Amino acid sequence: MTRINRFAAALALSTALVATPVLAQKTAAAPAPVADLVKAVDIPYEAFTLDNGLRVIVHEDRKAPVVAVSVWYRVGSKHEPAGKTGFAHLFEHLMFNGSENAPGDFFEPLQQVGATDSNGTTNVDRTNYFETVPTGALDLALFLESDRMGHLLGAVTQEKLDNQRGVVQNEKRQGDNNPFGLLRYEIFENLFPKGHPYHHSTIGSMADLNSASLDDVKSWFHDNYGPNNAVLVLAGDIDVATARTMVGKWFGDIPRGPAVKMPEVSVPTLPAPLAKEVKDLVPTTRLYRMWAIPGLNDPEAVPLQMATAVLGGLSSSRLDNAMVRKDPVAVSVAAFAQPFEDAGILLVQADVKPGVDPEVVGKKLDAEIASFLETGPTSDELQRAAASYLGGTISGLESVGGFGGKAVTLAEGALYSNDPAYYKTELERLAKVTPDQAKAVANKWMSRPVFSLTYTPGERTEGGENRGGAFTAEKPVVAVEPDRYWNSVLGDIGPDTGIGAAASIADRSKFPAVAELTALDFPDIERAKLKNGIELVFARRAAVPTVNVAVSFDAGYAADPRDALGTQSLMLSLMDEGTTTLDSIAFAEAKERLGARIDGSANADETVFSLFALKPNLRASLGLLADYIRNPAFDAQELERVRAQQLTRLKAELNNPNAIASRVLMPVLYGAGHPYGIPPSGLGNADAVTAATREQLAAFHAAWIRPDNARIFVVGDTTLAEAKKELDATLGAWKAPATPKPTKHFEVAVPAPQPRILLVDRPKSPQSVILAGKVLDAKGSDDLEVLRAGNDIFGGNFLSRFNTNLRETKGWSYGVRSRISADKDRLTWVAIAPVQSDRTGDSIKELQADLKAFLADKGVTAEELERTVNGSVRELPGSFETSGDVLAGLRSIVKFDRPDDYYEKLPTTYEAMTAQGIDATARKALSTDDLVYVVVGDAAVVKPQLDALGMKVETATPAN
Repeated sequence: MTRINRFAAALALSTALVATPVLAQKTAAAPAPVADLVKAVDIPYEAFTLDNGLRVIVHEDRKAPVVAVSVWYRVGSKHEPAGKTGFAHLFEHLMFNGSENAPGDFFEPLQQVGATDSNGTTNVDRTNYFETVPTGALDLALFLESDRMGHLLGAVTQEKLDNQRGVVQNEKRQGDNNPFGLLRYEIFENLFPKGHPYHHSTIGSMADLNSASLDDVKSWFHDNYGPNNAVLVLAGDIDVATARTMVGKWFGDIPRGPAVKMPEVSVPTLPAPLAKEVKDLVPTTRLYRMWAIPGLNDPEAVPLQMATAVLGGLSSSRLDNAMVRKDPVAVSVAAFAQPFEDAGILLVQADVKPGVDPEVVGKKLDAEIASFLETGPTSDELQRAAASYLGGTISGLESVGGFGGKAVTLAEGALYSNDPAYYKTELERLAKVTPDQAKAVANKWMSRPVFSLTYTPGERTEGGENRGGAFTAEKPVVAVEPDRYWNSVLGDIGPDTGIGAAASIADRSKFPAVAELTALDFPDIERAKLKNGIELVFARRAAVPTVNVAVSFDAGYAADPRDALGTQSLMLSLMDEGTTTLDSIAFAEAKERLGARIDGSANADETVFSLFALKPNLRASLGLLADYIRNPAFDAQELERVRAQQLTRLKAELNNPNAIASRVLMPVLYGAGHPYGIPPSGLGNADAVTAATREQLAAFHAAWIRPDNARIFVVGDTTLAEAKKELDATLGAWKAPATPKPTKHFEVAVPAPQPRILLVDRPKSPQSVILAGKVLDAKGSDDLEVLRAGNDIFGGNFLSRFNTNLRETKGWSYGVRSRISADKDRLTWVAIAPVQSDRTGDSIKELQADLKAFLADKGVTAEELERTVNGSVRELPGSFETSGDVLAGLRSIVKFDRPDDYYEKLPTTYEAMTAQGIDATARKALSTDDLVYVVVGDAAVVKPQLDALGMKVETATPAN
């Protein structure tokens, strides 16, 4: 329910979701009708259209001094003719490589002004570009977006095309290299016939990407990137009068483009059932059932999404209950309907439990689908689906922009449905879905011939190099008239004039000045103690009626017994399966009725139980959270089920190249005795997970999950007094045991580094994953801002030297990074580089050369210092836009013993940095001669390259 999931969250912005049921009662008050609540939903906006056809939508939201800028072009992979697959996505990349009046990398000026959520994406229907900037930098953002809309072609060179072609091809290899990486080809090539616009993948084929010429990409821009084929949304600290002036200034002179050409798209039906089996490096057999379905504007799209949520989207879904809980023949199941603009896919899947015959599971899966089609969903199931999705997505609309904020909501409605408020139509349909309607649409679309795909563990018989193409002649296109919706509201947007170089009415000779920026005002931190002594750390954020809670325990994966790694992950999974009063199904249903999210997670240092609650349901949600933490059932029968799930996740990790590299590197760096010297995912090893007992998990819980080892963090639309009152009634009554708290032994010495290359053979991998790392002489509570700034300059962000070299200059990778860990004790510095296989050795040489130069005579430049300082200072207000951001900030302040005004004083720290200071700090912490490398790739291709480096090369295998 991707679109419904996002749009429906607006419901909670204005009113309560559901009446709160009393969990302990067998009969609860009926939830408030969703239909009554939908009427109150509103994301206010104003709209206007320039004479050149650019549609502009403005949403005012003054909660933070930032504005989301989102530009959506109605061009995606469905518009690509045969022989030109991947062009839409390739052009998206080229749009970031500079325009005529902003010739440098697009991210350079944006980082200077502290932009957040800067990116671009392409899918089957559209391409979008977005960034959230401080209000004072809006003029600059509009200059940049308008310059690449109207002044791009003079800056597109053969060199840039060749470079970004390599980057995109490595993005394709990176996706293909992962387990199930070829699934995207199987779905679209089989559900949509040759000649259908959705038949080929957005990433395209290697051959088509190789054939793209400079004339091709310039024609693509000419045909598709006119202002009349775009929607611009401004959301945040902005009003429509200001927007009219600024948008007119920067976009008004861009000529209208040619008439938009749209492909003819149908919703295909397979002529007969289709079955296919493929092999891949996957942990267990996975079964798929798939159908093509109608697009998002079809009235049946929403009921179909609701039906699939009941079938396999909820935690308490029909498939979960039947195949994972009651008769556990599968370790996981799922079902969802994903509508695109003109058509979509409906997918049902089941991961076979190891040891069970896949044929048996397939028959049961088909029987459960048939049973669901016969009975349809109940009213209660539909209510829980609505409440779950409404509550579960509200956090997305707390953001003004990014990948899923309010700008996205308005842009999608305008682009796909000619109505920025189309989310209201969808919500009205959501509210009106009845069991009979959901049953009818499910039968209509799922009773047609099915595509059955079976993924079987084994070596791949083919890669993705020759997949993703169109395999057809030119697609038919039809000229589309100017949008009737916009004409009726705003008047005729003018005739076609063609597109060419714009005669600018604004001064583009230099970047517009950045106006005064508002400093970060981090919410006031309040503190209290529950009646049993648990510390409560609180910050109020009332922009939306939600509350986020984190109950953090000083445990984490570092607390796992060394002879029983994976204990904590298994404990957390088993805790999800019910309490002493609510079995696994009842617990799942209780969360869904409340629209709450409750889960447990861990990192190296902490075990955290989290709650996302709607304010009207806070009391009941906190009661459920407390029951979850304090009274896990640790049911022995459920243990066998979650054990099988964890073993399957562990197998999946051992097939994932990035995870394999991490499992090898961390134990080598820290040594076997250090608490961090374990596989960082926390999944442990198969022997320990297989041997774990209920008593062992309960004992771990009793030892570590105790009130005198806890802190509680609360951020949201409540008060400290109210939060304390509600928490005192639940977690405040929890008594600590008499036994002393356990400890973690960080005094264990870290071994001296032994520089070498550890090679893990992964045959037929189109890419190698390179990790290089060392343990630093620093802890998380140290003053690390200068060192982190140095890492940012070398490899920590998109504009870093390392990424600029391997991605933007050489095109050998989709992206490389280096990072400093965020643990409490000894930290690591690790460089991560997925690169094309034939450049593995060369990439290590480049890493060594770049790092050596950075630490020697090519230290931080004045430009790098300015960019780093400016960006770090200016991005702070946008970094704490949401309650989740603030919650993470609170936890970090407490974890590392920082003052409450830490973030507000960071600008002073950044502004005091010097190039000499960063150089000295980096040279003290980093070096090239003490790094341990892990390479996961095809040894037949890679090892000769590594041998030529002159370093010791050892064969390694990840601990299983």
